[in-house]
Amino acid sequence: MDDLQTARPGILRRIIAFPLTLMVLEFLAVAMAASAATVGLKGLFSHGTPGYFLGGLGVAVLAILVFLACTRWIERRSAHDLPLATMTKDLPLGILIGGALFTLMTGIVALLGGLSVEGVNGIGALWAMLVMAVTSGTIEEILFRGILLRHVEAMLGTWTALVVTSALFGAAHLANDGASLFAAFAIAMEAGILLGAAYLWKRRLWIPIGIHAAWNFTQGWVFSVPVSGAMRPRAC
Repeated sequence: MDDLQTARPGILRRIIAFPLTLMVLEFLAVAMAASAATVGLKGLFSHGTPGYFLGGLGVAVLAILVFLACTRWIERRSAHDLPLATMTKDLPLGILIGGALFTLMTGIVALLGGLSVEGVNGIGALWAMLVMAVTSGTIEEILFRGILLRHVEAMLGTWTALVVTSALFGAAHLANDGASLFAAFAIAMEAGILLGAAYLWKRRLWIPIGIHAAWNFTQGWVFSVPVSGAMRPRAC
């Protein structure tokens, strides 16, 4: 009995290890690091250059490293959400799914007569669109699926976590230019549930990161459809 009592974590550790505490600490750590790096990226590079894309990759990698550090040093667990061993398989699969889904959706809308071409993003918008796709796909999936969904699930269960994080994901887009309640609802119902399910499928983040990034890039550059929260490149 004495050995068991000695091995029991202290009250501070139990508070830190509570899912709500972990959720807040990890969310703040990743969000603050990513925000600071994004500000630095915009100050160092021009949007239309390969350097801007490389900087965007750096921001995404930083978000991953901060998340991995949180899981290692705060949660004290292995980083099974982002295993390097499955990245080369999961990430391309997610990219394929995301690009195919948006292409299919756009094709259906076009067949129904709901698509009109007013301008096309040229090659000059490529780097900015790649950065938008990579950073939003990585950072938002870590925040909403890797942190929020996982910890809410630990407290309230899987279905509640999927509903809550999907609603939060939609609400987070209300601050973007041109946002509306209907658009936020649509994002919650479509992207929130889709990406949450993609994470729950394998319990890994590479697939939802790939889906999110490919969806945004296909939407914003391939089909030149405005992406919520993204700067609009010049059409040509």
